[in-house]
Amino acid sequence: MQENPLHARYQIGNYIDTYALGHYARVLDAEDQRDGRIVAFKVMRPEHLSGDGTPRWEARAFVHEADLLVRLASSPVPVRLYDCGYLSAPDERPDGGEIVSLDTNIAAFKENLYPYIGRGWRPYLSLEYLPRHQNLFYVMKPTANNHRRRLPSEEGIDLAMQFAEFLRMAHQQRIVYMDHKLEHVYWDGQTLRIIDFNSSKLAETGTHTLDQFLAKDVHNLCVGIIYPIFTGQSPQKGALMPQPASQAEVEQRYANVNALDFSEEPDLSASLQDLLQRGARQELNTIRDFMTGLERVATKHGWDLPASPTIPALRAARDHMRFGLSQLRQGQEALREARESLLEAVILDDINEDMETELRRLLAQINQALNHRVIP
Repeated sequence: MQENPLHARYQIGNYIDTYALGHYARVLDAEDQRDGRIVAFKVMRPEHLSGDGTPRWEARAFVHEADLLVRLASSPVPVRLYDCGYLSAPDERPDGGEIVSLDTNIAAFKENLYPYIGRGWRPYLSLEYLPRHQNLFYVMKPTANNHRRRLPSEEGIDLAMQFAEFLRMAHQQRIVYMDHKLEHVYWDGQTLRIIDFNSSKLAETGTHTLDQFLAKDVHNLCVGIIYPIFTGQSPQKGALMPQPASQAEVEQRYANVNALDFSEEPDLSASLQDLLQRGARQELNTIRDFMTGLERVATKHGWDLPASPTIPALRAARDHMRFGLSQLRQGQEALREARESLLEAVILDDINEDMETELRRLLAQINQALNHRVIP
């Protein structure tokens, strides 16, 4: 294995995981020195190194995640894996030391787990960088005055369709995602992306256990992802909070959720509420069961599907809805860009009090508008 200085391969930047810290790792932005690409650099926390030099399950989870990402690479939904390997820097933030880069050679990553952990090195993954403002946990958190946010039904159905199609493909490969929480979901209004597969499973084939895992994945999707995006609430009957992330906590996170509370969102489509309640009661055993129910809901919202076409009026209304939502998103993005421009101005040296006061007034108005925006 070729060992090189870390800085020869990556220029490590800032932490990008502070809004939802994970159990296994810290994540920082980094520049790949080979091509200038900005990546999400995920490195195991140093406290998960064992005293006897053998890998704990947190270290093995890095190899497991890299393997699953390669298996799922044909899907557009999972985050992309660019590189994996080991580094010697002992501190949580890896600012120096040596690195061994294995690109996407999962066999070599697995073979070198014991030797490098034995030397006190930590595993890392170099992943596709996804913008924070597309992370649903980050953008759906209640505002200071406890104003909840939810996705419009049109976008929520679209996201659910994409998530279900991803699970259909994953389940065909015996991969169950398991770790359903908004911290792992990115959405820009059109395209779903998912991160963090270290708690996902590759289940044994031909067993009753596989069927149980597949059914549990559907249950977790309904209560852990779809319910919060339509209500802005946690399925544990409270405000959205970061969810625990150890392996045992992932498997038990929604075990006691068998009914969902829609009292805060009574106007949500009755057919959608019924579908999610069925998911919570674990009456949907396969992802196909969920997709069939979701297609019926989508038809009532103007989706024209081969198995269940909608009526012309609903189809036209949906077209107007999509256009209106796209305009809203463009407007919100323009507000963010305007805020960045004003922030650049307010930090300039030597501006006078009159200019600074006006800039801060405008920034306050923009922040108020973004805090009360229509779409997360």
